[in-house]
Amino acid sequence: MKQQIKSSLILLLTATIWGVAFVAQSVGMEYIGPFTFNAIRCVLGGLVLIPVILVLKKKKETGAENQEKEDKKTLWAGGIACGVILCIASNLQQFGIMEASVGKSGFFTALYIVMIPVIGIFIGKRPEIKLWFCVALAVVGMYLLCMKDGSFTIERADIMLLLCALAFSFHILVVDYFSPKVDGVKMSCIQFFVCAVVCLIPAFIFEQPSLSSILAAWAPILYAGVLSCGVGYTLQIIGQKGMNPTIASLILSLESAISVLAGWLILGQTLSARELTGCAIVFLAIVLAQLPWPPVKKS
Repeated sequence: MKQQIKSSLILLLTATIWGVAFVAQSVGMEYIGPFTFNAIRCVLGGLVLIPVILVLKKKKETGAENQEKEDKKTLWAGGIACGVILCIASNLQQFGIMEASVGKSGFFTALYIVMIPVIGIFIGKRPEIKLWFCVALAVVGMYLLCMKDGSFTIERADIMLLLCALAFSFHILVVDYFSPKVDGVKMSCIQFFVCAVVCLIPAFIFEQPSLSSILAAWAPILYAGVLSCGVGYTLQIIGQKGMNPTIASLILSLESAISVLAGWLILGQTLSARELTGCAIVFLAIVLAQLPWPPVKKS
């Protein structure tokens, strides 16, 4: 019981770190471009995980050379795949945050929890009836959140954040495929450096980052890189050990609510009553998607 409480608190801390990270990402955009921001934060995240890898590293009792080569290939394949998808997702998120509020960005990103079972249909995993209900509920919430004054217009930021959630859905599925086969912390470290390299290319082409602008954004970059990437991921691994995955994902989904609170407390951002209602409905869909429902009795 004590271990469950401890794990729950660790995951809550992780969700808090990730929720507040939306504020850091929003503030960082005032000084540097999205590609530059993500490149630097991922470098920091990778560097933070290096000592973690050294601490958690355990010597293998048996050293089959062929097996080691296979493991390395799988590790690098997973790290590269995750890094490329993470690059796409994080940059869509950054561009969305430039035009949307922190709270709205947090809720859109959290929609990956509902999207994953829908994607599962195309890979042969039929979702339960409750997930269809949650998807419909999320659509209603998104309508209230995005369609201002009841109109059918959707903003560019909304599209980018929705695509961001979709990209994060694929990222989670790829991680789910590779993580049982390789060391999760090592794969995360590789993905951060891969993401950084991919981000640097458009950063130098479109943004021409300068040292002065990077130093001006040192605080949000440091938070997003060290805490959100490095510490957040490590805490997630520690917190999920021995934890019911449904409860774990439910706690982590609280980052969406925390992002709204952080945007209000730190940046003074507010949402209209209509948008708050949309947020509440989307969050309800996220929660219901994670909770077990009683089985439907067949007559």
